[in-house]
Amino acid sequence: MEEEPRAALERLIAENGDDFAGLSKLVGRNPAYIQQFIKRGSPRKLPEEERGILARYFGVEESLLGGPVASATTTGIRLIPKLSVGASAGPGAIPDRETLAGKIGFDEKWLRKQGLDPSKLSLIQVDGDSMSPTLNHGDDIMVDNRAAVAVVRDGIHVIRLDDVLMVKRLASGPGGRLSVLSDNPAYPGWPDVDGADVTVIGRVVWAGRRL
Repeated sequence: MEEEPRAALERLIAENGDDFAGLSKLVGRNPAYIQQFIKRGSPRKLPEEERGILARYFGVEESLLGGPVASATTTGIRLIPKLSVGASAGPGAIPDRETLAGKIGFDEKWLRKQGLDPSKLSLIQVDGDSMSPTLNHGDDIMVDNRAAVAVVRDGIHVIRLDDVLMVKRLASGPGGRLSVLSDNPAYPGWPDVDGADVTVIGRVVWAGRRL
């Protein structure tokens, strides 16, 4: 059953730890506006401007909040999920959950021109500086999850090693051995690892950062 817009907004607020008054201020309304919409049904529908602000804030499609359904064929934009985990590029981090933190839109034609399948992509954040200067702490990286079931190609991957999620440069060696390397010379790598001990989550195919 499709989620009703008021219920969807209330769920997003709870999951994100926001409050009604703060979101009312975000959309330029009085402090009770969002609470009245959810609890009293006033207004009956969110106006287009307010709906758009909330959809961008939560990283969801406007249709979830009562807007028209926009297909990829009409907008050309594909929303790629951003997960609330960090791939360590430092001492290592063990994520305790992998939940949706939002979505970022990319031109679908551009993705496919790069040879990527939009349904197999996800975004996570780099944690640490062992891959600097290629990847810096806080960078968003796009992960092609098809690499998890393919023969490992040399390049930067998100992997799990000893129950730690990390982003490292992989290089294939003889007999199924792998080199697990850092781009930052201040950090040691593992030049000879049994490939069976490395779980490949995906290949890093794009990175973005705030300047």
